[in-house]
Amino acid sequence: MPITALKLGATLLAVSVLGNCASLDTPDNLEPVNVGDGYQAQYRDPTVSRRNAEFLRSAEINASKCLALRGGIGASGGKGGGVDQAALRGERLTRNDLVDIRVSDDDTFSGNYVVSRDGTLKLPFLKPIRAQGRETHEVESDIAAQLVSGDFFSSRPRISVRVADFASVNVAVSGAVFEPHSVEIGGVAGHQVDSLRQSALGASTEARNLSASLRAAGGVRPDADISAVEVRRGAKTYTLDMRGVFQGSNAVDIMLVSGDEIFVPSRQCFQEDLMRPSPISPPGVSLFLSNLTQPAAGNAVSAVGREVREMPYGTRYLQGVVDTNCVGGARATSAHRSAVLFSRNPTTGVSVVIERDIENLLRRADRDDYDPYLLPGDAIACYDSTVTNVGEIGRMVGQIAF
Repeated sequence: MPITALKLGATLLAVSVLGNCASLDTPDNLEPVNVGDGYQAQYRDPTVSRRNAEFLRSAEINASKCLALRGGIGASGGKGGGVDQAALRGERLTRNDLVDIRVSDDDTFSGNYVVSRDGTLKLPFLKPIRAQGRETHEVESDIAAQLVSGDFFSSRPRISVRVADFASVNVAVSGAVFEPHSVEIGGVAGHQVDSLRQSALGASTEARNLSASLRAAGGVRPDADISAVEVRRGAKTYTLDMRGVFQGSNAVDIMLVSGDEIFVPSRQCFQEDLMRPSPISPPGVSLFLSNLTQPAAGNAVSAVGREVREMPYGTRYLQGVVDTNCVGGARATSAHRSAVLFSRNPTTGVSVVIERDIENLLRRADRDDYDPYLLPGDAIACYDSTVTNVGEIGRMVGQIAF
């Protein structure tokens, strides 16, 4: 085929490619995100002009969907969960805890004991003593009662029950958290021994707290009703108000024991005030990012590794786009780029894809109305400007023609 014909074919191909690029429309979604009915109203793209962009409505749209706060009404009737909090406060024993027991003037019963799998302490010559979920002073009373009733002592002896080392606990976390599942929190790895801690009495730990279990389950979602977090222990359910975590007052953070079940109810709405770091929020936002002018020939050159990028919880879309190097550079060639966000509604599991013109997002005063918060596992991909696209097509034409 003559070279002229090759050039003509390449030119026609370039025109065709340009036409196809120009005809690309916005991504389709099953959820009606355009009217604010996505997981967060910031997914919609307001149709008002820059000149008429005087109001921010996303927060109002999000709040309009909220179910009423359950308010932390406790299972025992206490408002704010105060009664339930009091019933669960203190350090509670659980199976596999290492306990030091001392009975005055006696060597038979004194020693180190581990709470058995059935949640009891087994002292010689005594019936198993229930320890699971109880405080040490309650165990002391039970030991004393058995020693007297068994005629080992004529009067109540002095007894000391102290925790030498807390074990890890397995608890189940469900509801409005990002990764509902059974989690193991607290303690040290099975092959490690903290001999210094075990030789000291009066052990304490924060690693078995309620907040630790919520973080281990991915953190609470923005739709969570943290005024009514449920802790099911045995046959009882306790309701705790954890709003103090975000308000900086009276934070409720009880110690958990193995077998506890935690449930976080949902308000069925996106709450922007929960999109910030806290002891019960996700530790960060892991994102999948792509910013390639050309499809990469291999993983190494495209910086594809085992890890994704992590950003602080509460980061917004535009911040993620900047972090992906989609903004800046020579204005003549880099302006008017676009970026696509892939997310998934954590309550329904339905995906959503939105596309934004970056330059428009940067310059509009109402950018907060359609600059969504990033959620764990989101993905961002950048597309080049028209000038860069034309240059790439020219390069392709050159390769085909010559």
